Amino acid sequence: MTMGDGTGRDTAIDDRPAIDPPAWFVEQANVSDPSVYDAFEAEWPECWDRAGELLDWDDPYDAVFRGDERPPFEWFPGGRLNASYNCIDRHLPERKNQLALIWEGPLGDATTYTYRELYREVNAVSAALRDHGVEADDVVTIYLPMVPELPILMLACVRLGVVHNVVFAGFSADALAERMERTGSELLVTCDGYYRRGSAVAQKNKADNARIAVDQDVSVVVVERLGLDVHLGDGYYDYEALRATHDGAEVDPVPRAADDTLFRIYTSGTTGEPKAVDHTTGGYLAHVAWTAQSVLDIKPGDTYWCSADIGWITGHSYIVYGPLSLGTTTVLYNGTPDHPEKDRLWELVERYAVDVFYTAPTAVRAFMKWGEEHPAGHDLSSLRLLGTVGEPIDERAWRWYREHIGGGECPVVDTWWQTETGAVLVSTLPGVDGMKPGAAGKPLPGIETGVVDPAGEGVSEGEAGELVVTRPWPGMPDALRTGEDWGAAATRGEEWRYYPEDGATIDDDGYITVLGRVDDAINVAGRRFSTMELESAITGVTGIAEAAVVGADHETTGTALYAYVSAEDGYTEADLRERIAEAVTDAIGGVAKPEAVVFTPDLPKTRSGKVMRRLLAAVANDDPLGDISALRNPEIVGELQSATPDS
Repeated sequence: MTMGDGTGRDTAIDDRPAIDPPAWFVEQANVSDPSVYDAFEAEWPECWDRAGELLDWDDPYDAVFRGDERPPFEWFPGGRLNASYNCIDRHLPERKNQLALIWEGPLGDATTYTYRELYREVNAVSAALRDHGVEADDVVTIYLPMVPELPILMLACVRLGVVHNVVFAGFSADALAERMERTGSELLVTCDGYYRRGSAVAQKNKADNARIAVDQDVSVVVVERLGLDVHLGDGYYDYEALRATHDGAEVDPVPRAADDTLFRIYTSGTTGEPKAVDHTTGGYLAHVAWTAQSVLDIKPGDTYWCSADIGWITGHSYIVYGPLSLGTTTVLYNGTPDHPEKDRLWELVERYAVDVFYTAPTAVRAFMKWGEEHPAGHDLSSLRLLGTVGEPIDERAWRWYREHIGGGECPVVDTWWQTETGAVLVSTLPGVDGMKPGAAGKPLPGIETGVVDPAGEGVSEGEAGELVVTRPWPGMPDALRTGEDWGAAATRGEEWRYYPEDGATIDDDGYITVLGRVDDAINVAGRRFSTMELESAITGVTGIAEAAVVGADHETTGTALYAYVSAEDGYTEADLRERIAEAVTDAIGGVAKPEAVVFTPDLPKTRSGKVMRRLLAAVANDDPLGDISALRNPEIVGELQSATPDS
């Protein structure tokens, strides 16, 4: 792709050939009939009954969808169900002895739960919460790392009709306090601490500080993970003591209306003000179940691993609710991919014979940097499907992932969705569609999207514009569904549309390539450049593992491009610097050549694996760094500051 007209629009139509899924995959795929697209279009909105039928309902819904051209919208109105029942109870007759959860700890410790064992745990914790005074529609905040108690507590809450508010364990006390304050949550569940890269993190200390900072009275339940024998004063309770008191209890699942809130989650806040997102019980659960089945090809009896943290929406949708609603075995890993060694993930894939692996492009680029010898040392032949989530993946990383992790055979689904969408909206169907490395794919059956210019008009094939969702979807958040909030995001023009604020192109086959956040575009001397396109050009250079491009103040042009790059082992800066300039010039033009190329052993990343570009921009401009509590590698900040030239 090129940007030769200086407007930020691509002038070359994407002509990447599609790679067909292998015949062996199509034969066993959950969805393999190409007519599924036409059927969903012809039957919309009743087509989403296929998603609703994946669930068990206490009361059947009166209709799949009610609504006109603008909110309010209703999904599965009249229906009542319970998410905990759908994820556990209904599977007991057929798979009570099948593993539901596999948990692997950072020190080699591991725990498993069959569906029967998970049922008992969730019931005991539900009874404990109920006796603690928690009632339907209350909000319980959960501030835990990736430990088994986290999904158990989520399922215990929704069993009671209680709304859970999971806060990522790596967030600071201030970030936790802000999220508790906004929800009015009066019960917090945390732990004494946990291990990260072999070092103990004193989690309760952060929780204590947050409790002091909020206005409301907060009770705290503490899960013991480190055996620190922490002091539990007034208002503090021991998790295990509460659970043990109710061991053997059975709690009837509380039926919830389809539009009742299932959980609240906040956007990460790494680029701005955190925003509350409420997802509903019926539409959300149906959407994640259908996409887990059709996009991730999850089957009952599979061993499935999503490497995200449950503190993010990916973990909610595709570690807990999607996989468990389908009766599969889901893997939880409380650790990092390079500790104690860089083959840690592949050791676990081999040990547990993982069928489906779902991770972030940032992680894939890290695997590339560490070298192909690490996955090559393990038997990964159990893998059937690979997926990526969280940000666009460039073509080179996509091909490396498929070749060295997928054995050159596994289909790769590059999924696009957001906290706000709840579940996948754009991706290939791996048993139907060809794959185009670097392109996410088509909108899924039943989903309608477009790529538009600033006036809201559709752009030509291959031109860059803004991605827009033009029709409601089951997993939409409550605020968009009701029309009570986010009006600016959904009302540009006469027609109802949702603007996710991502740039994109669309090719003549209808495949969407996501270019990154619209606000990630950089204006240099009157020309707008997509950071995704710049970064893709740089990572296309052999020897470059990762790249992030930000804007820095410049006396002449107003803004200069600063590229932060991480090289693979065996490559030197001298070898790569000139090739980076050539690659950017060839792909985009000389005007896009970075003012500075800063080599760094790693990029600053949140613990969910996303590059924190806001921090890089602050370093490039010598601005205050702001909150870096979500940063998983804070030690890199000093190196970045010392290596960055003055702008």
